[in-house]
Amino acid sequence: QHGWGSKTYYTQLRLDPLGEEEARELLMALLGEEASAEHEALERLILEKTEGNPFFIEEVVQTLAEEGVLAGERGRYRLERSPGELHVPATVQGVLAARIDRLPAQEKDLLQTLAVIGKEFPFGLLRAVAEGGEEDLYRGLSHLQAGEFIYEQPAFPEPEYTFKHALTQEVAYGSLLVERRRPLHERTARAIEELYRDRLDEHYGELAHHYGRSQNIPKAVEYLTLAGEQAVQRSAYAEAIRQLSRGVELVETLPETRERARQELPLQLALGGALTATQGYGAPEAERAYACARDLCEQLGEASRLFETLQAQWVIHLVRAEHDRMGELAEQLLRLARRTRDPAQILVAQTSMGSNFFWRGEFSQARKQFEEVIGRYDPQLHRYPFRSLSSHPGLWALLDLSWALEALGYLDQAIARSR
Repeated sequence: QHGWGSKTYYTQLRLDPLGEEEARELLMALLGEEASAEHEALERLILEKTEGNPFFIEEVVQTLAEEGVLAGERGRYRLERSPGELHVPATVQGVLAARIDRLPAQEKDLLQTLAVIGKEFPFGLLRAVAEGGEEDLYRGLSHLQAGEFIYEQPAFPEPEYTFKHALTQEVAYGSLLVERRRPLHERTARAIEELYRDRLDEHYGELAHHYGRSQNIPKAVEYLTLAGEQAVQRSAYAEAIRQLSRGVELVETLPETRERARQELPLQLALGGALTATQGYGAPEAERAYACARDLCEQLGEASRLFETLQAQWVIHLVRAEHDRMGELAEQLLRLARRTRDPAQILVAQTSMGSNFFWRGEFSQARKQFEEVIGRYDPQLHRYPFRSLSSHPGLWALLDLSWALEALGYLDQAIARSR
């Protein structure tokens, strides 16, 4: 259950079926107002089957016209057969499936291809994926528009199209054999990479979807990682967790190789960040993601990312007030930073050591560490990918130093440092 239902600014908008009068009004607009007992019997049959679903009503009328039960044009139909002879499927999906099955083979293939590409699709992408010449494609699209399966949307420089309803796409996609879906998804993904190579970042999610459906796992994982990292940058953490978790699921299906570890590492790091943003640094799920990332860093010899991972683990234990584990991790950070001779990392590690002393109540030792960091810190020289206060040694050391000075009784100095 969502938690916003009790908020004062929350209003629920229900999309109820049409009432009897509204449904009859819609049906009359579609059929026309022919006054006959058989026409009234048809109306009752349709209203009974569709139960006020406007899309269902439209699709049933379209089906009856295609089957020759109705003759004429929209709004002026004549009944050609007795309503007693009719069989109307019990669901709108059934109506759609029957309509799709009646399409000529070429148009059915085109509709199924469109369903693979997506609910909306530019003509340029369709041309790169579908078989047949441009003239044949436009002709097929025109016929599908006439059948109200798709609509054209104005766009420049080429037209774009969209399915009339998500159910239309869903049923068309479901009618396609898996053996045909996979190569179509692969072709769609490769076409997107080619057509939008200069702005590929706008299509990471689509590419992950298509490569996932084509069973091209390495490429799917690549784009799930990019899509997840992009979502984190936008603070869309729920989306990021969904994308990154899916990436982890897929990468675990690959053989255990160095390449698999290389692909999994950024997934776990980004997932850890998204989980801490939504569930807090103390969340067990975040701890597991960073533990896995650490194992992968050590396996791959990734010193830079290992430092980032150890720093995240240190913060987890800081939040939990697990001081012994904090101390172990701070020492590991310092050893690693000295081994790699990265000045910025050395300062981050020293600030972590200072925080360990502070939270243990060893304020003089903490003061010494923080003052050393502040004395050596140069924003122009010590460039580190600072994502949070815990990895920004200059600001972090100043803040904690003011607290240490306050604890030692040097209030004037504490106030001066905090400014």
